[in-house]
Amino acid sequence: MNVTIRKIGNSEGIIIPKEVLERMGLKAGDTFELKESSGSIELVPEQEDFGEQLEAARRGMKKYHVALKELAK
Repeated sequence: MNVTIRKIGNSEGIIIPKEVLERMGLKAGDTFELKESSGSIELVPEQEDFGEQLEAARRGMKKYHVALKELAK
């Protein structure tokens, strides 16, 4: 399937066909991880629990920033 990069406001993007979104169970607002390798681009849907894990890690790093700073020495 071919898609074209289009101007969208001050950015550029691609339009993902509705049929593909339906098959993948995706909708507007879903987030992706963009991976580049060997001249290819791969879009991987972000896992919902990953966002929660990332937020928990941020809270832990903030809470224990002094200890982490000392350990980094």
